[in-house]
Amino acid sequence: MMKKTFGLCALLALIFTPLLPAQPAGASPRLRENFDAAWRFQKGDAPGAEQPAFADAAWRTLDLPHDWSIEGPFGENEATAGPGGYLPTGIGWYRKTFPIAAAMRGRKIAIEFDGVYMNSDVWLNGVHLGKWPYGYTSFAYDLTPHLKFGGEPNVIAVRVDNSAQPNSRWYSGSGIYRHVWLTATGALHVARFGTYVTTPKVSAEAAAVKIQTRLLNESAATQKVTLRTEIVDAENNNVIASTQTDTAVAAGEQALEQTIDVASPRLWSTRAPNLYRLRTTVERDGAALDRYETTFGIRSVAYDVDRGFLLNGEPVKMLGVCLHHDAGAVGAAVPEAVLERRLRLLQAMGCNAIRCSHNPAAPEFYDLCDRLGLLVMDEAFDEWTVRKPQIRHGYSEFFPEWSERDLVTMLHRDRNHPSIVLWSVGNEIGEQRAKNGPDVLRPLVEICHREDPTRPVTAAMDNIFTDQGPAPAAFVDLLDIAGYNYVDRWLDRRETFFGPDRSAFPQRRFVGTEDSGAGGARGGYAFRAVPVGTPERAAYASAPIRVEQLWKFALTHDYVIGHFMWTGIDYLGEARWPNKASSSGALDTCGFPKDSYYLYQSIFTAAPMLHLLPHWNWPGREGQIVPVLAYTNCDVVELTLNGRSLGAKAREFPRAGTKGGWNNYSTAPVSATTADLHLAWDVPYEPGTLKAVGWKAGKKVCEAEVRTAGAPAAIEISVDRETLRADGRDVAHVTVKIVDANGTLVPNADARVKFSVDGTGSLLAVDNGDPASHESFQAPERRAFNGQCLALVRTAATAGEIRIAVSGDGLRGATAVLHTTPAEKMSAPITTL
Repeated sequence: MMKKTFGLCALLALIFTPLLPAQPAGASPRLRENFDAAWRFQKGDAPGAEQPAFADAAWRTLDLPHDWSIEGPFGENEATAGPGGYLPTGIGWYRKTFPIAAAMRGRKIAIEFDGVYMNSDVWLNGVHLGKWPYGYTSFAYDLTPHLKFGGEPNVIAVRVDNSAQPNSRWYSGSGIYRHVWLTATGALHVARFGTYVTTPKVSAEAAAVKIQTRLLNESAATQKVTLRTEIVDAENNNVIASTQTDTAVAAGEQALEQTIDVASPRLWSTRAPNLYRLRTTVERDGAALDRYETTFGIRSVAYDVDRGFLLNGEPVKMLGVCLHHDAGAVGAAVPEAVLERRLRLLQAMGCNAIRCSHNPAAPEFYDLCDRLGLLVMDEAFDEWTVRKPQIRHGYSEFFPEWSERDLVTMLHRDRNHPSIVLWSVGNEIGEQRAKNGPDVLRPLVEICHREDPTRPVTAAMDNIFTDQGPAPAAFVDLLDIAGYNYVDRWLDRRETFFGPDRSAFPQRRFVGTEDSGAGGARGGYAFRAVPVGTPERAAYASAPIRVEQLWKFALTHDYVIGHFMWTGIDYLGEARWPNKASSSGALDTCGFPKDSYYLYQSIFTAAPMLHLLPHWNWPGREGQIVPVLAYTNCDVVELTLNGRSLGAKAREFPRAGTKGGWNNYSTAPVSATTADLHLAWDVPYEPGTLKAVGWKAGKKVCEAEVRTAGAPAAIEISVDRETLRADGRDVAHVTVKIVDANGTLVPNADARVKFSVDGTGSLLAVDNGDPASHESFQAPERRAFNGQCLALVRTAATAGEIRIAVSGDGLRGATAVLHTTPAEKMSAPITTL
């Protein structure tokens, strides 16, 4: 269900005024309000803050989502240590005072939290509503019994306790870091996450859409109603098919099933992510009691033991990345515009699949994947009953009591998303080889099969094969698909990958749930002796080899479902001081591409591309060999230095085989100069210009150039979007480059850059992608890292202009002007604020 519903209908403004007129025809009987605005916050414990009369006037006022940990400062002795990125945690309190109109009496009003990290306790008017330990699943409370109506103030209080550290192997964030919502319904309504949509029959000609609807009657009397279900074309808003069922709903919950046939459906796929909306209306005597909408897609998913993953009957190789939930400078409270930019960058790299590592993501993440056409492996846990050695506290403390509740919550919340094609119940869990491992795994798989039999279940196993032999079949065979972490890690698997297990277990289905990427800090090129005692060489020249071998195997063996590289984007945590972040991504924390981004792009995409590395500023290495690499999907590339040819090299993958007879080829062989998927030249360094030209099928299709840069002279800026929504949430990304007098990026520039933002916006955060930088993300200045840094600018709620000025000592500055347009008018809220 699409949750970003900031407004309903302007006519609803009348419903919540003290003088209540008749409800306008066609107005929704279900009301949903974003409840993020104007909370008060205090970091540190505040005994008694759950009581309505508690004095909070001195507390800070802020809007959610909010992550207090990202505000820092970084400290080597912080309790989070390397796993948590050396950032502070502790205890925090949130309070909000709000009235509810008298006209709302008789309605059921609930508060929904998309995610709070962690150990949250919630009170309304001093009454404890409940505790929710896990920081990654959504939860809700019924406010109705404890609300005051008619303009009297209500006080919601939330205590967040993230003080037991370290409790995560990566940066978690702290606080109410996802959205909060108020929902108002009648006594008879569709239950929370109350629709379940599946497509058991799918073809280009027709599809059967099966809908299970859970109705909740919170009154004492049985009610006779009509359940009307319509399928709406999401693009044109036309009703294309519908059905209705008359039923009597007794007190409590009742599930109804309906099936709707759709002729000539527009199927959801990675190339054409077509979506539909399900409009569910509960009627009595012609009047709507509830209306509920669910976004879904029509598509079929299958996993064949020989052909791999099939989407709508066609094989699709999962070209995946693992992704943690933080977004660098904004921490765990990620604006949707920031998340969307990141996903689009990964998609442009050729990525078509995301693994949520190692926990459920925010609801808007799945909405974006639905819209963009990204496949998703949704993952529940990083721990079961065995604590990970890197941390002192973990989910193992909650698993016995909470695992079923958390898993069911994830499944119910997420199972209508067409993007989700695989459930994962765990990552590198300690029970893989334990005697009781199958007993812990079995109930988790059974829960997934019970709540959603349409998708298979996996777990990411790092001990499925070791030098002690394979994991017990009693454990692995419980999974629908075997998930291999680092399939090439152990012994001869370095070369044979899935091959031996394919022979030993011919009915097993294989996916690489986590595999090594090229990694490294953006723009860093080390020369060192490997092994120690050997001549110095460029470490970056070896970076692509392991990745290329992995993908050559996967792309030439149909039974391999795909791989998820570690990782798509750098993330905070899993670091060792002075680093505060992991640099394993193809994008850095700013979202700036590294060289490995183009390596993946050369393997995953077909449009001609060519990328050269390293930079060409090497003072002191004149005459010494500097390896130059080209990541490309061209057949042939010629490299020149200062106009002199250094020779043409060729790559071919997959190599053309004979067809129709000996020495007959459907395409002419390229006569490759390497079996690798990249090209390389050993070049004696001299300053100047490296230029590469690429050919495909005998035609010149692309060029790339790297120049020696002079001294830093100016600041160059670019903005990803010049027109934004004036909603207080939209975000623009301002990329800053330090260039020389000719406009060439200075690859080692570290000048301090200062930002000034005026008008209808403000500076949200700054970053530079340096994993070892301890500068504040909230400061209005930042050192460039290898020539670049980033500013995130957030809009205000007022339309107008945002003026951005960027300056640096001794550098020519730059400016930009952004325009913000009025956002969709927000409806009157459930409250009377």
